Amino acid sequence: MSAQFGICNFESGPRSGEYLNMVRPVLVPYGPDSEGSFCHDNFGILYRALYTTQEARREMQPYICPSGAVITWDGRLDNRDELAHVLRPEISRASTAVEIVAAGFERFGTRLFARLVGDWALSIWDARTRSLILARDFVGTRQLYYFVKKDQVVWCTILDPLLTLAGHSFELNHEYIAGWLGFFPAASLTPYVGVCSVPPSSFVTLSHEKQTVHKYWEFDGNNQIRHRSDADYEQHFREVFSNAVRRRLRSDRPVVAELSGGMDSSAIVCMADRLIAEGSAAASRLCTLSYYDNSEPSWNELPYVAAVEAKRGERGCHLDASSSASTARFEASPFYCLPGGAPDKDNAARAFADFLVREDSRTVLSGLGGDEVLGGVPTPNPELQDLIVRLEFRRLCQQLKAWALSQRRPWFYLLWEALRDFAPPHGARSREIERSIPWLLPEFKGRFWSALSGYEPRLSPSESLPSFQQNRNTLEALRRHLACTTPGSDPAYERLYPYLDRELIEFCFAIPRDQLVRPGRRRFLQRNALRGIVPAEILERRKSFVVRGPMTAVAAQFKQFDNRKMITASLGILDPESFSRYLGRVRAGEETAIVPLMRLLIIERWLQAFGNRLRVDGKDPTAPGPPHQCRSHRIAKVQLELAG
Repeated sequence: MSAQFGICNFESGPRSGEYLNMVRPVLVPYGPDSEGSFCHDNFGILYRALYTTQEARREMQPYICPSGAVITWDGRLDNRDELAHVLRPEISRASTAVEIVAAGFERFGTRLFARLVGDWALSIWDARTRSLILARDFVGTRQLYYFVKKDQVVWCTILDPLLTLAGHSFELNHEYIAGWLGFFPAASLTPYVGVCSVPPSSFVTLSHEKQTVHKYWEFDGNNQIRHRSDADYEQHFREVFSNAVRRRLRSDRPVVAELSGGMDSSAIVCMADRLIAEGSAAASRLCTLSYYDNSEPSWNELPYVAAVEAKRGERGCHLDASSSASTARFEASPFYCLPGGAPDKDNAARAFADFLVREDSRTVLSGLGGDEVLGGVPTPNPELQDLIVRLEFRRLCQQLKAWALSQRRPWFYLLWEALRDFAPPHGARSREIERSIPWLLPEFKGRFWSALSGYEPRLSPSESLPSFQQNRNTLEALRRHLACTTPGSDPAYERLYPYLDRELIEFCFAIPRDQLVRPGRRRFLQRNALRGIVPAEILERRKSFVVRGPMTAVAAQFKQFDNRKMITASLGILDPESFSRYLGRVRAGEETAIVPLMRLLIIERWLQAFGNRLRVDGKDPTAPGPPHQCRSHRIAKVQLELAG
């Protein structure tokens, strides 16, 4: 994942070259191979390259178009041959990705973005209109941040330079914190008021007069794929899945795949091996990386990992992820820009970095998204809701009976769950939030309820099918998840997600829901389509376990805090008394929601990492003094002093 930084002063201001010199050392770890820059008066762009393909070594960036537009591109273009054909004669199949994108912009303008298939982030300075265009791919696998200050805009694929070079403090974005405690914040937010992220599937146009955000592409809810038999669906799935994996094997170095022993990662590894053996993948070798934790009594993944390794005839790297081997997991860290984005210090993280260096790899394949896209969660709701809006009551009764027998629950309860999603979500979601995060102050919950509940809208019977609406909501959750990730820099590498391939997701959104999930058969299509490719013990396993280590570790870590002096309490987020009672339940071994508690710990550690640069209403939140004003349910104003 290469890095780019740019600055534009629409009126007179500091010369851009000064900023490029200051930001250069920050970008080098993310793009260690080469550098390109462009400066003209008060406009400048700096590009640092991370080479993963031979084609990338031929790119010259920033790229200057015949019209004078300046383009900086970071990404992988999956439909390059198709675009090269459309853009003839200016472009050939030998053209680099940035050349194809530049020619496409010259011909189509911003209409080009909907045609770009792959993982990418793009910035364009349009000299004709004196405007800046920032765009990201449909799911947001590459980051692109920007900050507008008076007549100046600064943008970067790394958040750090926007904060440290701003020359002033930033106000904490409480909605971002609420999103972190719930189901990840909106993809357009950052923890800092005024610093934004370009939303996925969108482009931002910035000029002296205005700032606008446009959606350039969305899934078509009317698109349907219907085949005559299950076998036809299986064949179609194998085609799109193999394409999704092949596209992410475009590397001139060995590729590393995370192998957990579950369906998602095992399918990626086995399909990648098949493609490499056939000679249809660019990568010459695939290595696997697996984590294990023998301290967890119900987490014994190594037998399943071994089954995949036996099939491929090669043992991968096994890393101990237990709390005893990761002693620094919850230790204090230096300041970092995003919660959860601290440089990893534990043994497993160091071993991961050493493995990438040893294998000379810069590409890591992840199974993120498989559960969400391919029916890993065996819920009948989308199918039942489709039958309700279609008024197919006979089929509805049949499926209610089948699912009730499969899940051993009353049919009327399943019907109520399906109908509930059409009602305003506030009541049910409020009760769920109250059960999982009872230690939040009422004003904070009321003000940021939408973020805490995952921005989940109610289903509409008059729009597209409920199953498509649910798919769209699930994709938004994945986009929010990706927005909270940070690129690797020690060593530099890119993480790729075959299950978030646009063609694959379009296929899964367009086929009947019962092809993905059936009563008692989660991942129905994936299991059937991959027989003979993935080991049978993986296809038939039921992966579920309870992890006790984090509960013990989190409870132990919170012993270090005085609940009434926690920074989150100073901000008007945490109710110390409710939190003390909740921790008592955790220590007693009662069933509690551990994920929000772990997220609170991440937020608290992150805020503490600011040290004396954090001010709550102008005061040090950790200094001794009178009781915090959180008891009055007031959300405090927080200043984060980050200027370098």
